[in-house]
Amino acid sequence: MEPTSLLIFAGALLVAAGSPGPSIAALVARVISKGFRDVLPFLAAMWIGEAIWLSLAVFGLAVVAQSFHLAFVIVKWAGVAYLAYLAWKMWTAPVAVRDGEMPREDSPVKLFFAGMGVTLGNPKIMMFYLALLPTIIDLASVSVVGWVELTLTMAIVLVAIDIAWVIAAAQARRLLKSQRAMKIANRVSATTMAGAAAAIAAR
Repeated sequence: MEPTSLLIFAGALLVAAGSPGPSIAALVARVISKGFRDVLPFLAAMWIGEAIWLSLAVFGLAVVAQSFHLAFVIVKWAGVAYLAYLAWKMWTAPVAVRDGEMPREDSPVKLFFAGMGVTLGNPKIMMFYLALLPTIIDLASVSVVGWVELTLTMAIVLVAIDIAWVIAAAQARRLLKSQRAMKIANRVSATTMAGAAAAIAAR
């Protein structure tokens, strides 16, 4: 693909993905509440989910996605339900920690499916790849090599954005030392997570 086309795609994705939304809210809430060490499955699922939407658009499967609208609705509400569950767990999480221990982490599999549900069920991401992307890139002329180039460009942009959010959330977490501060952090994270669930549900 032409470098100019890849730069335009990267710029549009930077604006779309960099703006706070349900996925970013869920990620930041998780890091502030539990730390950054266990968010990799969540991040990996977010990146894979976006690659799925990109692939659907590039290979002309937008019609297929619309035909299976019910499946995507189910994925959306599964993601909403799990985000609401995580919000409840954060709200009720114990704040008495010793020797740097944190409350028990969720399993990587649960985090992966949570990230996948948030990404595949997020209308903002869906509309970017299935509606906005065709106005930026001539998808009819994209070859397999072009798809690989777009996917690599997408990965670079998303990794940079999400890691920046993780670092910012981790820095904020380090400021929270007391039990009272931890309780406030849990409540704020729970509210943010619930807001992410509500944002997805409302769209």
